Amino acid sequence: MQQHRRAFLTTNFGSLALSHLLAYSQDEKPRSRAEFNGGLHHRAKAKKVIQIFLNGGMSQMDTFDYKPELEKRHGQQIDVGLKATATGTPGPVMKSPFTWKRHGQCGRYVTDVFPRLAQHVDDMAFLMAMSSKSNVHGPASYLQTTGFQTPGFPCAGAWIAYALGRLSDNLPTFIVLPDSRGLPYNGMGNFSCGFLPTTYQGTVVNPSSPTPIPDLKADPNTRFITPESNEEGLKLLQAINSEYARTRQGDSRLQSRIESYELAAKMQLSAPEAFDLNREPAKIQSLYGIERPHAEGSFARNCLLARRLCERGVRFIQIWSGAGGPANNWDNHVSIPKELPPIAKQVDQPVAALLTDLKARGMFEDTLVIFTTEFGRMPFTQSGTGRDHNGGTFVTWLAGAGIKGGVSYGESDEFSYLAVKNKTTCYDLYATVLHVLGIDHEKLTVRHNGIDRRLTDVHGHVIQSILN
Repeated sequence: MQQHRRAFLTTNFGSLALSHLLAYSQDEKPRSRAEFNGGLHHRAKAKKVIQIFLNGGMSQMDTFDYKPELEKRHGQQIDVGLKATATGTPGPVMKSPFTWKRHGQCGRYVTDVFPRLAQHVDDMAFLMAMSSKSNVHGPASYLQTTGFQTPGFPCAGAWIAYALGRLSDNLPTFIVLPDSRGLPYNGMGNFSCGFLPTTYQGTVVNPSSPTPIPDLKADPNTRFITPESNEEGLKLLQAINSEYARTRQGDSRLQSRIESYELAAKMQLSAPEAFDLNREPAKIQSLYGIERPHAEGSFARNCLLARRLCERGVRFIQIWSGAGGPANNWDNHVSIPKELPPIAKQVDQPVAALLTDLKARGMFEDTLVIFTTEFGRMPFTQSGTGRDHNGGTFVTWLAGAGIKGGVSYGESDEFSYLAVKNKTTCYDLYATVLHVLGIDHEKLTVRHNGIDRRLTDVHGHVIQSILN
């Protein structure tokens, strides 16, 4: 019975789409909150966001945060007042095993694990003193995606979708592209709509799967569905839904489900074209490196797909690098020299290509790109040449609409152990992101259980020095 019900609903998506399109005037704009595209509280500089999240904790002192003192004190056991580590006992100081070099007119230091991203530093604004309240993956990931360390709160993509609505009537407002090897720590919790209407939940798409979006198409074996049964079924659903809504005033779940069915119906028409990367010229496919094997090619396809989705009006796109678990991510406990280069190589070419492609298409002018992680790593060794979790400092960069390129804000200490100057948090990051989107982070609130909740909780300030 459950299988027949699912088949019935998925098959009826096509009828829903047809009825919607027949009633839709060609002169009418998409059902979106277009009045907010210029800004909810002030004039917006960005309409869309692409967030790249490095699951596991990227090592800042092996990528973007150059510290000569680590080279001078390499191999020494130093007491910096460390109270506790996440998973082990800290060993001696370890310098980065990678080569540092200055890049761009701004002279930003970058190691050779990011040779292609290094070519774009003049477009990036670096937050060099990010910090987290937690050095544990689960709470830290929740904090960086939702502003809270516990589950149940809306993530940034959901808040932005709620505030600004759709730019396209044929694709979701918020799409998540996970690593092909699996979901990150916290699983679906990082993409949650929390207490917001379920319409704003992130839609998870896996382009590497034979069915990127489950249940979008009906099972080909559902031959028992006929035009007559479609019509009868739609009438029955309408009657059931009307009665349900009448007896449950204030419950948004039914309306959200109906909207999701309508969107799924429209996606039957729009998604195949949007997800078809073969429509891209060979030189663009090569630019991203989608022909590369395994996880590298999968991440490259996600980046190219993100550009295509952004181009077609998806408001917020989240790309994940790294699955949850002890391997295949940025959680490099055992060996920085062996573990960091492969995962860095996975993202280097595709993200650099994404920046190049956005600029070439004029999309850099209204698209904000965020490159972040949940925390950093320790300057001390662990398990020989690995590094433990460090919530004290890490690096995030932003580029694109509204962002001043070639600048940095904040500094860590001489060991890249703690943020010491112009310390920033997820609250400051999202206050700034919302500002660029035309939203005052203190005014974007929803009353929940007697509290006016917001993405930035009761914290956060806009980092004006990185804005144009």
